[in-house]
Amino acid sequence: MPPEIIAVTRQIRALWHRFDWLPEWAVIGLVLLVFVGGGWLTHKIVFAILRRMVRNKDLFWRGVVERARVKLRVLIIIIGIGIGVTVSPMDPGPSEDIRSALLFLFILTLGWMASGVLDMWSVMHLKRYNIAVEDNLLARKHLTQTRILQRVAKVVLFIVTVGLALMTIAGFRQWGVSLLASAGVVGIIAGLALQPILTNMVAGIQIALTQPIRLDDAVIVENEWGNVEEITSTYVVVKLWDWRRMVLPLSYFITKPFQNWTRENARLIGVAFFYVDYEAPIDRLRTAFEGIVKASKHWDGDVQVMQVTDITERVLQVRCLASARSAPVAFDLRCEIREKLMAFMRDECREALPRDRIEWPQGEPSSLPPRLGEGGREAVGWGRPPSVREE
Repeated sequence: MPPEIIAVTRQIRALWHRFDWLPEWAVIGLVLLVFVGGGWLTHKIVFAILRRMVRNKDLFWRGVVERARVKLRVLIIIIGIGIGVTVSPMDPGPSEDIRSALLFLFILTLGWMASGVLDMWSVMHLKRYNIAVEDNLLARKHLTQTRILQRVAKVVLFIVTVGLALMTIAGFRQWGVSLLASAGVVGIIAGLALQPILTNMVAGIQIALTQPIRLDDAVIVENEWGNVEEITSTYVVVKLWDWRRMVLPLSYFITKPFQNWTRENARLIGVAFFYVDYEAPIDRLRTAFEGIVKASKHWDGDVQVMQVTDITERVLQVRCLASARSAPVAFDLRCEIREKLMAFMRDECREALPRDRIEWPQGEPSSLPPRLGEGGREAVGWGRPPSVREE
């Protein structure tokens, strides 16, 4: 014990002998009250000094000091209570137990302060990137990395802090040593139980480093289209197009295939298919398609292509391609192309609409039964080709 603490202890005991009419618990309470008040006053002074020191520093240090205000107060008061318990006329046994508990809380408070510093660093790092802009690939990349690594670091910090705090308690320290020295069955069972958590934690680090997905990426998972809304330390939330949420473990994006439409950039090529008649004027349709795309506010001015991609026994398959700046805009552009090109064929180019053709050779009877017209006479043109009148 430091000589200063010993000197203060002797002075308090000498002062207590002058007021021996006071009970022991009252003396202990007064001593603790004095040291708690001293700790509160010390916090005020220390915090004012720290504020003055970081006044001209960058925003990171000012933010760290502001976030540490309550934590620093708790830390100093814990120190004050510890000193008060040590110098008070308390029995050695209870005094030792209280100091052990205070040391446990002291280590937890230090971990709490470290977590605040980590949060402030994350905030300052992400302030340099704006995810609200149209081309936000770089911002989403850093946002995803920072969020995942921050959560993993918090988990590690929590484990280390609680582990160090428990090591200060003799009973838990002995329990840990005996557990490590025992047979390996307990370790195997614990490892199997923690396997999903460890797998997702490792997957989170892999996603942060390799980034197969990022926040706000347009993805197709389990045959559903949506955007990555949240990435935690154990799972990913995908907001589907109809506002449902699909929750998937982090390991899913490492072990299973999926589509990422915005892996390199947000631009996409939208596809719209049409089925037209054999006699459809493709050049007129192509001219109409180009006019629709150029007049659309959704087109980014890059790709516009119309091609006949297949021929079936009834129709021609026409594929229309047009590029857009993002997946939602590409979807709107595809719908606009379908609506306006279909209206053009209906109103101005009806020969492009699919038709069924039936042709009977002249002079061959039909297998269809004759239809009776008015008065029971056979209707002309039903069941056989009409006869040709000779001039």
